[in-house]
Amino acid sequence: MPDFKLPFKIYTDASGDGLVAALHQVQIINDKPVEGPICFISRQIKPAEARYAASQMECLCLVWALEKLNYFLEGCFFELKTDFTTFKSLLNMKTPNMHMLRWQIAIQEYRGNVTIVHKDGNINKKTDELSRWP
Repeated sequence: MPDFKLPFKIYTDASGDGLVAALHQVQIINDKPVEGPICFISRQIKPAEARYAASQMECLCLVWALEKLNYFLEGCFFELKTDFTTFKSLLNMKTPNMHMLRWQIAIQEYRGNVTIVHKDGNINKKTDELSRWP
């Protein structure tokens, strides 16, 4: 059961097959911090999205996850763990294309509540494998 007073962790990943996100939370159980899943979400890539570059696909995944998990995240602090190395640059892009601009605006709502942590695909296995089987 989620505790809305504690921060959440979101793991995201995208592949040519699908988008996936895992919402986790560290809770204190028997005086020890234990990270456990709250929910998992996934979906297949639409035909038009299959042409996206890897950076656009990862941004799509992030924005989709934030929209779907908004119930849990609104007003809460959370850590975003993703293998998308250039995500931070999305927030500061000077001339984004229309997709990126829309996604940039959608992400602004969470800017004060999110900490972004890069995890490479080998460490981010929770979602990396799931994104291949949405």
